[in-house]
Amino acid sequence: MPLSHPARRGETETGALLRRRGADARGLYAITPDTIDTDALLARVAGVLPHAIWLQYRNKSASQALRRAQVRALLAACRAQRVPLIVNDDWRLAAEFGADGAHLGEEDGDLRAARDALGPSAILGASCYDSLELAREAVAAGANYVAFGAFFPTSTKATTRRATASLLRESAGLGVPRVAIGGITPDNAPALVAAGADLLAVVSGVFDADDPAGAARAYLRAFPPPIPARRA
Repeated sequence: MPLSHPARRGETETGALLRRRGADARGLYAITPDTIDTDALLARVAGVLPHAIWLQYRNKSASQALRRAQVRALLAACRAQRVPLIVNDDWRLAAEFGADGAHLGEEDGDLRAARDALGPSAILGASCYDSLELAREAVAAGANYVAFGAFFPTSTKATTRRATASLLRESAGLGVPRVAIGGITPDNAPALVAAGADLLAVVSGVFDADDPAGAARAYLRAFPPPIPARRA
């Protein structure tokens, strides 16, 4: 069975796009690495997009000018592959370029303000770390997905809070996709999916690999068949 998200039988392109924005989104949530080399970034992203349900642009070290240039470039690549682009930290940057959504941490602004600015169809996510209460508050404020983590040690960013698989089970009633992030590998991913993770958010496990596309396919094996459709 192919691992590049074959279309569901009878699903239209519009239906596929709406599904990827909705409560049944499942699959690989690829997050870009920090880099100032936009061409190199685009080259690595190109191989991953056919296997990703969403792409998040995150660059903690870039200047605002570089962030704007990279969002513009990534948005064109994502549009060509019909993959939603989500901007980390900065909903205003997402709004400026018409990106498909934004992801906010605790200190990245008000979710309600972001929802009002981006509109009802935007994908709006929130980092909820190890807290079910934060997740409930985020959903009430307009988030349509929540992210828990770190589940495992990670070199991508410093973490002080550690989520467990039980949190995924306890959050089943939230009614939005649950994202697992932090140190996820193809080996430990199946247990998180079995516990209730709808999306696996990965940075280095994909983009630091010699073969990013092959690494992306390896993560998709964590999902039981049928693998979530990505394209119409």
